[in-house]
Amino acid sequence: MEQAPQRRIAVYPGSFDPVHRGHLDIARRAAHLMDELVIAIPETSSTKSYLFTIEERIHLWQEALAEEGIANARVASFSGLTVQFAREQGAQAIVRGLRAVTDFELEFQQAMMNRNLAPEIETLMIVTALPFLFVSSSLLKEVARFNGDLNGIVTPGVARAIRERIAAERK
Repeated sequence: MEQAPQRRIAVYPGSFDPVHRGHLDIARRAAHLMDELVIAIPETSSTKSYLFTIEERIHLWQEALAEEGIANARVASFSGLTVQFAREQGAQAIVRGLRAVTDFELEFQQAMMNRNLAPEIETLMIVTALPFLFVSSSLLKEVARFNGDLNGIVTPGVARAIRERIAAERK
């Protein structure tokens, strides 16, 4: 009897604080290659302080995926190593986005460590589309704090959430 083909699952990890169109570009393209894409948001970080809570980041991703019509992606939080989470999800790949040469060095190092820990899981590096090469979550938060225009950089729902959070911080 012939076995059914294995579902192609990839995990796309990141802090996504907040999700922007560069992230969505990578997610859309990865989802096109896979049967299922799991957007993986770590519950904690020892090196970052967040503008949005884990619950808010999950909600913003869910809203953005719906707005963009990316139906075969879902959002989940995790703790621990990304490769452990990828194994738990039955993933064959971890997706990473690249913007510039400076991203490559860190991503390459992480990919090699992940290969050492989980040789059965591939790392797929996808270069961000040209219009989003300059976008980073930290840069867009800085622009928002100075009332800069985020149109085209984030979805309307994310722009609203950022404006509300920044206004609350100023009070």
